[in-house]
Parts: sequence; structure tokens; C-alpha cells
Amino acid sequence: MRIFSHLYDRVISWAAHRHAQWYLAALSFAESSFFPIPPDVMLAPMCLADRKNAWKFAAITTLMSVVGGVFGYLIGFYLIDAIEPWIHTAGFWPDYLRAHEWFSEWGVLAVFVAGFSPIPYKVFTIAAGAVVLNFPGFLLASIIGRASRFFLVAGILFVGGDQLQAGLKRYVDRLGWLVVALAIVVFGYFKLQG
Repeated sequence: MRIFSHLYDRVISWAAHRHAQWYLAALSFAESSFFPIPPDVMLAPMCLADRKNAWKFAAITTLMSVVGGVFGYLIGFYLIDAIEPWIHTAGFWPDYLRAHEWFSEWGVLAVFVAGFSPIPYKVFTIAAGAVVLNFPGFLLASIIGRASRFFLVAGILFVGGDQLQAGLKRYVDRLGWLVVALAIVVFGYFKLQG
């Protein structure tokens, strides 16, 4: 089934939309504080569709992600009691507890790790506010972690260019089904562990 190639074509066309940068900025902000979809899903196709602006797109993503992270910090600082039931319902409670443990062990370095990795960054921004993590350290770790991640994505796509885009187009359906299979295996593993 060629589901993913059709989605790929659609996402590439969205990435070329005249308001795409605004959508990228909004997604980057939202993902850092409350939205579950990472901005990479928009950053990557935008970099492929317009490689000469890849660095600009990475900068927009970084800036708005850090601003969203500050918003998440404020949510944790002021509203943790009100949103705690949502953290449970959304299934983020184990990640939230992990963030607390990491803050105790590594301090602001945990924010850098969450900012760079696929760990839900929003959970760490909210938890950082809830535990009143050192704000200047939080901000610096967020900037470095998020910039490292998004500029790495832009750099890979900028350097890979046409060859990478052609390869993705050719293998996107296989890669899509592979990701689905891996997600099912990971979900099953964690379900059996819990």
C-alpha cells in the first residue's frame, strides 16, 4: 500500500505554502508546552522543499520552541496543580516523574538532553517550572539543546539535498511501514513492562 508516498507528497506541498513559516513557528511553540507532535515533521519537509532557507527554518523552529519552553516552564510554575490530572490522562505521568528524577540527578543538563532527544520536551519544561529549576540554566540548556537538534536536522537535509529527497521519495512507503512496525513493537514492549 502506498499510503506514505501520498502523505509525503502532501506534506511537501504544505511545506511550500506561503504561510508555512507561520505554521512552523506555531507548531514549534505549541510542541514545547502542550502539543504532542514535534516540529521536525514540518521542519524536515520545509528544508527539503526549500534548501536555501534550511538554516532560517531551523532558527525559527529553535526560537519558537524555546519561547514555547518558557511558556511550559510558566505553566509548571503557576498551574501544576491544575494540570496534573491532564498529565495523568494524557499518559505523560511516567515521563513527568522521570523528569523530576533527572532534575535531582543532573539539574539543567536534563533539559538539554530532553531538548535534543525525542523525549517529550514539553514534559520537561512543565516539570522544570514545577520544581522551580534554575531559570537562566533552564533557558541556556533549552537554547543549546533545541538549536543542536533543529540545526542538525536542517544540516542533514541541506547536505543530503536532491539525493536524499530522491531516496526518501523512492523508499518512503517502506520507511513509513517500518516506523509503524517499530512503534507497535515499542508500544507492546512498554505495555508488557507496565
